[in-house]
This record gives sequence, C-alpha cells and structure tokens, in this order.
Amino acid sequence: MTSSVSFLFGVHAHQPIGNFPEVVIDAHERCYKPFLHTLYRYPEFRFAVHFSGWLLDFLFEHYPHDMALLREMVTRGQVELFGAGDTEPVLAAIPERDRIGQLRTFSAKLKKKLGQRPQGAWLTERVWESTVVPALTKCDIRYVIVDDYHFICAGKRKTELDGFFTTEEDGHPLDLFPISEALRYRLPFSPAQEAILFIESLADQATAGRQPATVYFDDIEKFGIWPETYQWVYEQGWLEQFIQGVLASSRIRMQHYRDYHADEKTRGIIYLPTTSYIEMNEWTLPAEPAHIYADLVQQAKSAGWYEQNKSFLRGGIWKNFFSRYPESNWMHKRMLGLSVRYAQLPASQRTDAMRQCLYAAQANDAYWHGMFGGLYLPHLRRAIYNNLVELEALLDQCIPRAAWYQEDTDLDGTEEIHLQNGIIQIILKLDGNASICELDAYPLKHNFADTLTRQTEHYYRKIRLNSGANPAHDQSGIASAHDRVSFKHEISHADLEPDLDAQSLFIDRLNGESLHYQLQPSDRKNEIIFQAVASIGLIRKCFQISGNRLRVTYACTNEVVGRMQTEINLAMPSCDGPGGRYVKDHIALSGFGNAVALDDLASLTLEDDTLGGNLSLEISPAAAFHACPHFTVSQSEGGFEKIMQAAKLTLAWPVTTRKQHITLRFDKKR
Repeated sequence: MTSSVSFLFGVHAHQPIGNFPEVVIDAHERCYKPFLHTLYRYPEFRFAVHFSGWLLDFLFEHYPHDMALLREMVTRGQVELFGAGDTEPVLAAIPERDRIGQLRTFSAKLKKKLGQRPQGAWLTERVWESTVVPALTKCDIRYVIVDDYHFICAGKRKTELDGFFTTEEDGHPLDLFPISEALRYRLPFSPAQEAILFIESLADQATAGRQPATVYFDDIEKFGIWPETYQWVYEQGWLEQFIQGVLASSRIRMQHYRDYHADEKTRGIIYLPTTSYIEMNEWTLPAEPAHIYADLVQQAKSAGWYEQNKSFLRGGIWKNFFSRYPESNWMHKRMLGLSVRYAQLPASQRTDAMRQCLYAAQANDAYWHGMFGGLYLPHLRRAIYNNLVELEALLDQCIPRAAWYQEDTDLDGTEEIHLQNGIIQIILKLDGNASICELDAYPLKHNFADTLTRQTEHYYRKIRLNSGANPAHDQSGIASAHDRVSFKHEISHADLEPDLDAQSLFIDRLNGESLHYQLQPSDRKNEIIFQAVASIGLIRKCFQISGNRLRVTYACTNEVVGRMQTEINLAMPSCDGPGGRYVKDHIALSGFGNAVALDDLASLTLEDDTLGGNLSLEISPAAAFHACPHFTVSQSEGGFEKIMQAAKLTLAWPVTTRKQHITLRFDKKR
C-alpha cells in the first residue's frame, strides 16, 4: 500500500481594531474574497480558518454574501473553525479571568454566526506560555497550534513532529500541533508543484503503525496582500494549481484537525518553553542585542550548523516588548489596572459596554512591533486609548476615583500623579521633568499624550547599509516580505536619530538647559505644583484643571533671567492627513504635517476632523510659537516608512516676574 501523509491546512485572518476601513475593504477584495471563492469550488479540499472577532463582525456587516458562502462551507463539512480571544489578545498578556471571557465570547460568536463551536484555537502570534493552558481547557478547547520551533526548543527532532503532543498545566491537559516552518516558507512562495512534492516526501518519514501529519497554519494575508502575492496566487493561478495538485495526489490525505485528532493518539507528553516563532524572538530584542543575535545567526548559517542547532540560539520573549517600549508598557499597565477595577465591580453593575471596551483594549496589535507597523501606527494606539478612556469613564460613574492620587502605574520605579475631574485627566511622572505623560479628554475618548519616542531599531542598520533595491532572490517563486528591502519614503540619517526626551507635554528648558523639578505641597485638589531651582532663583510650575480646561502657569523669582521654553507634543488623530489644521482668527494656517512659526501668539486652535473636536491654545502673555510634525521611522511589509507621531509645539518667552499662563481647552464638535 502506498504511504500517505495527512495534510492539515489552516489560515488565520486578522485586521487590527481601529484599522482604516479602506484597508480592510482592500484586504477583502484582494485576499479574503478570492481565497474563499476559490476554495468553495473544491469541496474536497478541507481546511481550517480563524477570523479574528472584530474582522468577522466587519465582514458580516459589509460582505454578508461572502460570509454566507463561508457558512455554507462550514455546514457542508469543508471548513473547521478555530477559536481564540475575541479581540485577538496575546492570552499570556492578559489576566486569567479575561482569557476565559475572551475565549468564551468568541466561541459563542462562531456558533451564532457560522453554526460551529471550535475545538481548536489559534494562539495570537503563536505566543506560548504554559499559564494559558487552564483557560483554554476551561473553554472546551482541546488543541492549539504552535510552531515546530517550540517543540525543537523542547528537545524534539523535526522527524518526530508528525502528529500532536500533549501538555498540561496544573492538571489541565491540552494537545499541541506543530506548524511546519518549512511549509510556512514554501506556501505560497514556492511554485505549487514544488510545494506538493515536498508534502508528498513527508509520507516516506512515517513511523509504522501511525498516520503522519504535516501542519500548515499561517496568515491568510500571504495569499493576496503581501507584495506580489495577489498576482502570483490568483492571476497566475498558484492557489488553484496547488489545490488541484493536492487533491490529485495519492500520497496526500486532506483532513481536518478535529478528524485527525479523533483518529490518532498523542505522540506523548511535552512541556514547551516560553517562546514564539523565530522572527518574533528577534523583534523583541533592543537594537544592540538584536544586532548581536542577528550576527550570531548569520555566522551559524555561514558555518552550516544553524538549522541543526537553532534551538540553542534563541532571542527574547514576547513580553520583552513591555520592557523595550515604555509606551507599550504604559498602555498595558493601564489596561491591567482597569481590568482589576472592572472585575471588582458587583456583577449587577458590569455592563456589556464596559466588557467590550476592556476586551478591545486588549487587542494585541498596538502593543508590539516587528514586520508590521503595530505600536508605531498612531491609529492602532488610538483605538486602545479610545477604549481605555471610555472604560475608565464608565467605571468612574459606578465607583468614582479620588480627584488626586499617586502611584507607580507602570511599575518602572517612578511614581505618577493622577489629577482628574471627570472631564479631563492629566498624569505626570515624578521623574524631575514635571511633564504630562497622559492627557485624557473623556468626552472625546482621546489621550493627547499618545505619542511615540524615537529610539534606535535593529533594522536601522539595514536602512543605513541598503540603497533600497530588493536583494537577489534565487528561487523560481516570489520573495517573502521577510526577505525584501524597500522604501516607501526617502529616509535620511537625521530621521534615525533617537529622541533625547520622552515625547510628553510641557518639557521645559531655561536658556536651552533642562530643569529639574520637585513636587510641592498644595491644599487644592485640582492642582499640582512643582518647583525648580535655576541658578539662585526659583521657577514655580502649576498645573490646574477646571471643567474642560488645563492651565499651566509659570512664575519666576527676579533672580531668574533669560528665555524660557516649553515643548508640547500632541497626539492629533489626523496626523499629517487632510483632516487636521492649525487655525488662527478663523483662518487655516497649515495642516499638522507642515511647520508653522509665529512671533507673538496669543491663541490658536487645532481642528481635527478625525478627533471630532478641537483643542484650543491660549497664551498670556503672547509667546513665540513654532510647530512641526514629529516623525518616527518604521518597517512594514510594504517597506520602510516615516510615520507622524505628534504635532510638536514649542513656546518661548523672555523671563520676567510676570506669570506666564498656557491654557489648553478641549471641545467636542456638536
């Protein structure tokens, strides 16, 4: 009898919460729709699919006919649905109670919309920590898929990875399927026939008495959205060639994960280390360690021992992103704090709106950065903060917070002061700068301090060394996005220089020198006072909130001389797009993406259509004003690009004994 191999094929479809509708529509037209319609014509080609919850809701709303086709494929047994957290969180990064809630929410959604409850689950970014096992099993998940790299790091040989294994945590058993790295890099980039021959060759590695399996589960976006893949997969017919070749092969048996799982026995017990896929382990490292790691990998490849020993040359773990990017850590710890407050509410006070905001704030995309923009994309961070700010307001309605309190929110060893009145909130880090690290306008559901500090990235080395041309590609297929070097914007060396300060609000300098402030006592619950020593004089800085206004007042003793300057970095949702503008005396001066300079400015409005409101700036006495966009350089699957993170406003005035007032007013459009 001819030996065969079971081919377990699955795809994962995801779009971040907060992504632009036109991006999702384009993804559907170039990928999700042609993929589903192609496979619909081949009922014998069984496959698994995971659509993240937000994307599934979007597609049902905008493309009901295509979703009806997917439901038909589920009903006729062609499709197996995989579960996950509803908003695509990294389960290891959220509390146990929220893991269970997210998993159950999405399983119920799949049953309601597509008629099937999942037995298997997709792990976001294949981030494995054993702590997630109990939540998965409590939600009736019987198996998950992770990379074969995870198993190799646990001491397994690739030839052993021809089925599923069993792990447990605290007595909760869970089965694990290993995704083939070799298939991940072949599909859909190698010619279809080459990929089929590779799958067939795995049948020869079968152990007597058991049916071998090879596992593919990867991003569906590789089938149409990644560069050149739409033409390759659909116009040049790769997908149909692959399907037809697989179905025609006597050595490939198409099976669902659930059927293979029911028919076969576990290959044995295994305990996996905390890890993710290989590329992720590099992305989590800061630039200098990442350089060292990448150089070691290249040396190992050149010496010919990398493939056999790569499990012993390992990068970081996913949670390193929290220690690597302060902005990610701040969002994460704010989310955890609000999760605790939500959990502590009596059940009768918890609402669906609160739960939806919490889960949306746990979506993974804005918390990390690798091949895709992620944390570097302001609209993704904004979606997190929209939900955090809204959730905080809803919780405050049930159990009000103190107007003023102090804590180390982000666990970095430096405490912060929170000052809020239910309309606006400022949070100041007690690091000597007396600057605002979070500025929330609750009616606008927006954090105006949601900026990103430019830091050196590992891939800056590639930018400096490369002219922008794609490297030579020696295969007969197409190159993966991981192998491409391309530029979406012209990038200078100056664009890669790291920022000296966190991009916060009200960063002060006297005569070009930084100031160091100390917190001062105040009897008022709506103000925070700092004081700095300048030469033999004193500078007093007072933050006050009242209604929808924030006022910052500077007062100097007569010993202080020179010129005072403060820098205000504002996260404006329209960034350098057409929806944002500086307006003075009802005249639009410029968009946020351009520089503006005024000698004596007393008032200015920042209008933002995306925000749905305005920020008004009042200065008394008038001061010199300069505004410019603040950019960072990021990599994405489309190439290296510059992204506007903030409108950087600089105010300067001569020091006198007269107080200097700067007022920000936040108005929602009617």
